[in-house]
Amino acid sequence: MKVTILQRDIEWSNPAVNQQRASEAIDRNPSSDLYVLPEMFSTGFCTNPEGVAEPLAEDGECVTLRWMKRKAAQIDAAIAGSVAVEEQGHYFNRFYFVKPDGEVAFYDKKHLFTYGGEHHRFTAGSERRVVEFRGVRILLEICYDLRFPVWSRNRGDYDMILYVASWPSSRVAAWSALLVARAIENQCYVAGVNRVGNDPACEYNGGSAIINPYGERIACCTTGEECEVSATIDMEALEAFRCKFPVLNDRDI
Repeated sequence: MKVTILQRDIEWSNPAVNQQRASEAIDRNPSSDLYVLPEMFSTGFCTNPEGVAEPLAEDGECVTLRWMKRKAAQIDAAIAGSVAVEEQGHYFNRFYFVKPDGEVAFYDKKHLFTYGGEHHRFTAGSERRVVEFRGVRILLEICYDLRFPVWSRNRGDYDMILYVASWPSSRVAAWSALLVARAIENQCYVAGVNRVGNDPACEYNGGSAIINPYGERIACCTTGEECEVSATIDMEALEAFRCKFPVLNDRDI
C-alpha cells in the first residue's frame, strides 16, 4: 500500500482555503492509496473551539468531512486527518479516516493536551480505533497520544500507526524520537504527520516522516516547509520480520 503524508501550513480558521490547498497537494501526488493530513488540518489547532470548530449537521457530518468524502471518491483513495468538531454541545478533536466508497471511521483524541488547556473545552475519547484498508490494519492516534506508549501498545491488532499532530518546534526533538520508538517497540510502520507555519500560539516546523518497523525513516518531509512524501507499506516484509523476531509475543499485557 502506498501512503502519502502531507505536511501543511494551515490558514487559521479557514476550512475552505485549507481544503483547497490540501486538494492541490493531493493532486500533485497521484496514485497513492492513502493520504494523511495533520491535526485539525481545516482550522489549525484550537483550545478555545467556539467559532472555530465545525458543527455537525443532522446527518452527523461537518463541512470538512463532506470534502474528504468527495475527494476520496474522486481519487479512489482514503483520506485521513483530524478535525475540530462540535456535536450536541460538546467539542471533539476527531480523527476521520474516509475510504473511497464513502465509509467513515473516526477516533476521538484520548489524551487531551492539558498543558495547553485542551481538556477545558474538549471532551476526551475513550476507545482505540483500528481501521483495515487494502490489507493493512491501521491504528489512529492524535498528537499528544504519542507520549503514552501503553495506549499505543500493539495487541497484535495493527500493522501501522498514524499520528497526526500540531507539535510545536520547541518540542520537535521529542516528536522525532517518540515516532521511532513507537515503530520499534510495536514492530509496525509509523506515519507521523505534523504541520508547519504559525498559529496564534505556536510555531511549527514539521518533522513529518514514515518509519519502518526497524525504526528507519523511509520518507521524510523537509523541515519547516510544506512538503509531501510517499512510501510503500510492505506487508510481506513486515510479516517476515515479525515471524523471524517475534518480539510482540513477549509484550507486557
